[in-house]
Amino acid sequence: MLPFIRKDLAELTAYTPHPGGTSGEPAHSENAIDRLDTNECPYDLPEELKKKLAWTYQQLIETNRYPDGGHAALKEAIAQYVNESITIPPLGGVTLPKTAIKGDNISVGNGSDELIRSLLIATCLGGQGSILVANPTFSMYGIIAQTLGIPVVSVQRKEENFEIDIEAAKKAIDQNQNPPVRAVFVVHPNSPTANALTPDEIEWLSSLPEQILVVIDEAYFEFSQNTLADQLHHHPNWIILRTFSKAFRLASMRVGYAIAHPELAAALEKIRLPYNLPSFSQTAAELALAQRQLLLATIPETLSERTKLIAALTQHQKLQVWSSAANFVYLRVKAGDRNLAEQEHKQIMQQLKAKGSLIRHTGGGLRITVGSPEENQRTVDRIGEIFDNS
Repeated sequence: MLPFIRKDLAELTAYTPHPGGTSGEPAHSENAIDRLDTNECPYDLPEELKKKLAWTYQQLIETNRYPDGGHAALKEAIAQYVNESITIPPLGGVTLPKTAIKGDNISVGNGSDELIRSLLIATCLGGQGSILVANPTFSMYGIIAQTLGIPVVSVQRKEENFEIDIEAAKKAIDQNQNPPVRAVFVVHPNSPTANALTPDEIEWLSSLPEQILVVIDEAYFEFSQNTLADQLHHHPNWIILRTFSKAFRLASMRVGYAIAHPELAAALEKIRLPYNLPSFSQTAAELALAQRQLLLATIPETLSERTKLIAALTQHQKLQVWSSAANFVYLRVKAGDRNLAEQEHKQIMQQLKAKGSLIRHTGGGLRITVGSPEENQRTVDRIGEIFDNS
């Protein structure tokens, strides 16, 4: 390495967005390429919305001017959307809002990754703290922490249902005091295993002391319809992350947002880079929220297809398939030896790539995004061919 680069970076492996085949490298197959490895929505924006965005770019956006650095309009639109998910119908059938989310509860990032990085800078940088993760989970928490020189404390999830080993987590927090755990990262539902937080896990998160930040990543909220945003007013040390990259079909625009106590949101505003979100991305996110009924109308299809996909995969006795609260399915090969199972996982991923299906080998198993009905059927057929020939 060059002598001026931190030596610990030599030990890090960069995040690989498309390990099964990069977006610029099609699978070696004459069949249709089904990109089921990154949990994106299988459908692009409707043509009428693309035309509206194109018109906006041509007529309204001045490319020689900086974007709205405060994201004021977008924050208000996000707050309104979040409030829709935290209303409860009390007795009498009248829907009343809980403590309302406002614009000053929102911070917007260039994808959730920027928000994760800002949170780490705000809490742990300079030897102030370490983070706790429960594996398998989203790898970027650990990767970003390590790039900042922040220690990562890992505990395992239970093999049968991927719930966090709470006793192990408590012990890890107690034992790691130099530096102490200052942030706990969880995904709700978890990636890659697709399980939502249980009441016991939520109770544990609620019991964590106020000096520990609890980061709850709800990237797949639109598919689970299960949020903890209604509890934020009880927990000023909680923050919820969401994204426009999944259900809202804006993965290429890189828009993520955080919902938090106003003081925490203000801290994130201090840390983020100025003009971090291009005008076109802000416009696209505002349009997506305005047209959310149209864009989210495909979710029932995704949930139905998820049920069919799980049922079809479960027919293979060699596979263990778990239930899902997200837009993807997690499975493992049944094998007594973990190393042999991992070899089979790698082979299955490579064989599917050769046939035209890109899936993700991660966390000791395989993660398959729920695609369109045609994509899902091809995946089921291709997996059937692999096992018939094995």
